Amino acid sequence: MHDHDPVTTWFLAQFKPNSHHIAQRNLNRQGFRTFLPLQEEDKRARGKFITQIRPLFPGYMFVALDIQRGGWRVVNSTSGVTRLVSLGKEPTPVPRDLVAQLMLRCDEDGKLLPPELLQPGDDVMLTKGPFADFVARVEGIAPDRRVYVLLELMGMQTRVAVGADQLRTV
Repeated sequence: MHDHDPVTTWFLAQFKPNSHHIAQRNLNRQGFRTFLPLQEEDKRARGKFITQIRPLFPGYMFVALDIQRGGWRVVNSTSGVTRLVSLGKEPTPVPRDLVAQLMLRCDEDGKLLPPELLQPGDDVMLTKGPFADFVARVEGIAPDRRVYVLLELMGMQTRVAVGADQLRTV
């Protein structure tokens, strides 16, 4: 998945609602490389929390194209894909550094790795548990990798210990 091909340019493809699996499979089948960054997200359903793996950028994935050889019209007509994002008549390339940095932060399945380099003072979002979707500030990191965050609850700051895998930087 990691990108070392100098000819490859990455583009952003918009996919139809809940169709990222279909779009990715059909693009891969046609020989296109795709990169779909994913994140774990806890959602409350029927009084319980369930963990879902969802696209980091809902509705979008990256597709590698050699623009000199065309091919972008094929992507636009791929089942599951709405269109390549364009700011004019032709698709707009995504900065290579952006894709490279995102790839470094993901495992081989595209799943976002937990933030390793948290520092006190960093703002983070909790992704799991009863405080999912809350934004907090890192207070400290214990040797056992528990992260202590300060959470604003009902006008008061509350200190909570969580695993680094339950946080993502904001």
